[in-house]
Amino acid sequence: MKRLLILLLLAVAVEAPACTNLLVTKGASTDGSTFITYAADSHTRYGQLRFCPAADHRPGDMLRLYNYGSLKFQIELPQPAHTYQVMGFVNEHQLAIGETTWGGVSPLDKGNAAGIDYGNLIYVALQRARNCREAIRVMADLVATYGYADGGETFSLADPDEVWLFEITSKGAEKGAVWVARRVPDGYISGHANQARITTFPQEPRRFKADGLHPAISSRHLDLIHGRDVECVYSDDVIAFARRQGLYQGKDADFSYADTYNPLTFSGLRACEARVYAMFRRAADGMERYERFAMGDARAERLPLWVKPNRRLTVQDCMALMRDHYEGTPMDMTQDVGAGPFHCPYRWRPMDFEVDGKKYVHERAISTQQTGFSFVAQCRSWLPSKLGGVIWFGVDDTYSTVYCPVYCGATQVPVCFEEGNGSMSQYSETAAFWLFNRVSNFCYLRYDSMIVDVQRAQRELEDAFVRDEQAHADRWAQADNDDPRLVGALNRFSNDRAERMMRRWRELDQLLLMKYIDGNIKHVRDGRIETTETGVVRFPQQPPYPAWFYRQIVDDHGEVLRER
Repeated sequence: MKRLLILLLLAVAVEAPACTNLLVTKGASTDGSTFITYAADSHTRYGQLRFCPAADHRPGDMLRLYNYGSLKFQIELPQPAHTYQVMGFVNEHQLAIGETTWGGVSPLDKGNAAGIDYGNLIYVALQRARNCREAIRVMADLVATYGYADGGETFSLADPDEVWLFEITSKGAEKGAVWVARRVPDGYISGHANQARITTFPQEPRRFKADGLHPAISSRHLDLIHGRDVECVYSDDVIAFARRQGLYQGKDADFSYADTYNPLTFSGLRACEARVYAMFRRAADGMERYERFAMGDARAERLPLWVKPNRRLTVQDCMALMRDHYEGTPMDMTQDVGAGPFHCPYRWRPMDFEVDGKKYVHERAISTQQTGFSFVAQCRSWLPSKLGGVIWFGVDDTYSTVYCPVYCGATQVPVCFEEGNGSMSQYSETAAFWLFNRVSNFCYLRYDSMIVDVQRAQRELEDAFVRDEQAHADRWAQADNDDPRLVGALNRFSNDRAERMMRRWRELDQLLLMKYIDGNIKHVRDGRIETTETGVVRFPQQPPYPAWFYRQIVDDHGEVLRER
């Protein structure tokens, strides 16, 4: 009898558009790893790590997919004979996928309700593909066969050898999707943040239809999977469809995917491309030339799709690049009056506002208070797959989170990240999401002082985790991927580090309360509040507001407050 296997899409999908991705190739990393990063930014997104075990399926087994937004039944797919284990956004073969949403032009941004949505597309691809090329093939086949239920998306894909960008949008009422995928050249980094980024792309001289390759797929070589020199693939009608819709009238050779399906606007530049600029400028030389573009001038020189970094990046460099408030640029969120007297780089929503009939915006930085979770996915070709793939997982704002290592071959999710351990409407003492949010929200009160304590604890943990993980990888580097001891070792390592992180953050939470209560700053030594020889707490510091803030108080209400 046919079995029905049910998947609730909340397992993967993120409410968008508000995400940021960085992509790093092997030649751009210090040790030959590939990396992708992902920040899932949503005021309603809960930070937890989902796990799906590998499974064998019988003929007739079906997968029921439910829309991530409405939870309504969406579509039913036949299961393959075997599906792979997935830990968060990385599978057992070290295939990692992230995304950002850009919507696109109407009515293509609405999608086709009968098809498969982007979150399910990620999840099914992770279960059925072993590398980037297979994932692109799986996703292209799914949307061609069943239709695509969402608007514009950019996917980041990484495996131990390659990194790809895959951009897709729906065909509106028509079944299917139009898409293009490009491999990031080795030695380069790329990024995207809710704006389509692939403009012109290499086009083949003719179209292929072949056994095992869906007719909607075109490439300059027949075999996407084994043709290693293939660097670009795209849907057969990506240009023809644009012509039929009246979106493009130029020459095929000049066709730009991004300009056609997601034309640049001020918000697309200032709120989206600016985040990519923020990453690029901290990793590569000469990026200042693109500052005007990032600040909203569409006539300025366009930010490239990828850049060559001025140094090879480590996993901690990737973490650092995901922590940014535009410091050092004209958009620096710590410097304007909105940051308050303590330079808090956060602005409560809405992002746009109006004064005296003129419209203004708050900056939309990489680091933002509404992040539910983020990760750095690391893939390493020289290690057994179960050990080689690591999802460095963190909850809440990227700037104040701690990235904790969880292996793609682990079969246990640490309790603090476990599904069902609290929710957006249910507090949990053992959930990392609530503990990290409590600390970060308290920091917003006196940010410039308190963030120093947070960063000290953050560096302490992450430095130790990276050292420990490298030693652990060396210890098991020669293990067989099927060694039953390996999985146990991976579970113990990830669980131990997560528990250590939670203990340290509880200590930090308590210290911050004691140190900064009531606007005072107590003296601390070796992590403890200082006292006199008689046990009395030393009189706290009471630092004044900055002079400019006092000036604003006087300008606003000075006659009432002035001494007489």
